[in-house]
Amino acid sequence: MLVLFETSVGYAIFKVLNEKKLQEVDSLWKEFETPEKANKIVKLKHFEKFQDTAEALAAFTALMEGKINKQLKKVLKKIVKEAHEPLAVADAKLGGVIKEKLNLSCIHSPVVNELMRGIRSQMDGLIPGVEPREMSAMCLGLAHSLSRYRLKFSADKVDTMIVQAISLLDDLDKELNNYIMRCREWYGWHFPELGKIISDNLTYCKCLQKVGDRRNYASATLSEFLPEEVEAEVKAAAEISMGTEVSEEDICNILHLCTQVIEISEYRTQLYEYLQNRMMAIAPNVTVMVGELVGARLIAHAGSLLNLAKHAASTVQILGAEKALFRALKSRRDTPKYGLIYHASLVGQSSPKHKGKISRMLAAKTVLAIRYDAFGEDSSSAMGVENRAKLEARLRTLEDRGIRKISGTGKALAKTEKYEHKSEVKTYDPSGDSTLPTCSKKRKIEQVDKEGEVTEKKAKKAKIKVKVEEEEEEEVVLVEEETSTKKKKKKDKKKHIKEEPVSEEEPCTSTAIPSPEKKKKKKKKKDIED
Repeated sequence: MLVLFETSVGYAIFKVLNEKKLQEVDSLWKEFETPEKANKIVKLKHFEKFQDTAEALAAFTALMEGKINKQLKKVLKKIVKEAHEPLAVADAKLGGVIKEKLNLSCIHSPVVNELMRGIRSQMDGLIPGVEPREMSAMCLGLAHSLSRYRLKFSADKVDTMIVQAISLLDDLDKELNNYIMRCREWYGWHFPELGKIISDNLTYCKCLQKVGDRRNYASATLSEFLPEEVEAEVKAAAEISMGTEVSEEDICNILHLCTQVIEISEYRTQLYEYLQNRMMAIAPNVTVMVGELVGARLIAHAGSLLNLAKHAASTVQILGAEKALFRALKSRRDTPKYGLIYHASLVGQSSPKHKGKISRMLAAKTVLAIRYDAFGEDSSSAMGVENRAKLEARLRTLEDRGIRKISGTGKALAKTEKYEHKSEVKTYDPSGDSTLPTCSKKRKIEQVDKEGEVTEKKAKKAKIKVKVEEEEEEEVVLVEEETSTKKKKKKDKKKHIKEEPVSEEEPCTSTAIPSPEKKKKKKKKKDIED
């Protein structure tokens, strides 16, 4: 069995002398305690030395990517194919590539790993002709060049340029604001009216740089920066200005500040273009979804594009609003709905009641775009364009949810009435102006007495009603008793016919009495009910 061993100096191929000892994996390290013992197990068959560090770097980068270098291919064809023996390899991926391209049987197992560890420990004794000092120097040079190569071509380190660019852009904005405020305030003592006429900061500085003293405005031409109407207004204001006189030295210092503002603003536009190009090259889908500035701020906040790709959609949604989040959690209030993503154009287009919903949907789609840009091999922005179109359609449906299309005869019913604004005229009530009491104490006492009398009268009326009802009940009882006595008398009349005249008079009187009494009772009942 042959063993392929890669060193910083070159490729080494060893021949295994005693394969029986390889079966004991746990005790294999004892066979490599000294160079003499190691030479009894393995022997160097061929050593292919690198000419310089560049060749070594090319060989190792190919090995890291799982590819075969031209130099290694030649060595394997010469020695391994002629020997017709299996090749032990430390990397399984490399073994698979060798098997595919050169049709050689490769072995990768824990025994091979232990054997490689033993060869590495006794490398100086097993590879003759290589000095330890040369080996260590070659190792150091290869490590430095390999790390530089990996940093140069690493995908997760390219976005550091975006992080630095967006940070510098924010710093430039702050500095520009400070400089322009100072410039306006300083020159305002000399010509205060100019600041009110020209609102644009860059135009203000350019005009100031060209003219200087306000007395020069009459002869100066400002048609490059200002329209004719504004130019005429500036010249008229310069003639009747209320500003103080300043020396030439003061004007020179103000002009130096103006040149600084103009240079910084020009550099800012150049930096913004650079940032746009970098964002479209590194994260095209994120740029389409949220714009280059918001995308760059998200990457800068997370640290890198890979770190941002590891975040969940809910985290990306509130990224940048950490203080508000922890404040809300501490005080047990509503957590924030958006952070840096609030400045995206889609969230800005939506109405206030839909901003939270749109920011949540935008964060979900943005996370997909970030992961596609970070881990995908394709560099097109097709996915971002498609997702943005879906979000815009969703936003339209949310905004137009109340207004639905109606077909047929329903259109007549769906017509809304014309809106007429009815303004209510409210008059001023002066009663609340004075703090003095409206009536005296004596009047208040009289009002209280009157109220007491009214309540007493009501109580008396209620008592009278109760008495009337009791009297009516007594009358009903008496009438019933009279009717019962009359019936008895009728029976007696039939028995005693002789007493007819007397008995006839009695019933007529008795029958005439109840009719008016009943009518009176009915009237009383109706009056009580009313």
